[in-house]
Amino acid sequence: MEELVKKDNIRVGLEASDWKEAIQLAGDPLIASGNIEKQYIDDMIRSVEELGPYIVLTKGFALAHSAPCPSVIRSGISLITLKDPVEFGSSNDPVNVVMCLACVDKTSHIETLQKIARVLMQKGSIERLAESKTVEELYQRINNAEEV
Repeated sequence: MEELVKKDNIRVGLEASDWKEAIQLAGDPLIASGNIEKQYIDDMIRSVEELGPYIVLTKGFALAHSAPCPSVIRSGISLITLKDPVEFGSSNDPVNVVMCLACVDKTSHIETLQKIARVLMQKGSIERLAESKTVEELYQRINNAEEV
């Protein structure tokens, strides 16, 4: 099994009052693991403020990210589920699964996006991720894409 998301970077059933807090919560594990600095979370929020909710890729799922920058120490991905979904102002609202992607360069950015896309293209994958009750369950579902 190729590990897309490390277990330490997964959180289940978090509570967010709005989309900004959801992005913050999704970024927190990457700060804790030393992948990013707080500035990267601010950059992700600013990107949505400037460009709109483009990060809401499909019904119920947002991929929080920003361009590679100095506040990304090393590439990483985190994944959270929300107890109650939040609105991003997208036609794919509400969102209850938020993945945070931080890449040190554009090449790894594209390769990682391709891996994420393979998971998202599977029918019912977001629902199964959202239904995960434990970190272990979510870890298994995201990293064993054929089971998602």
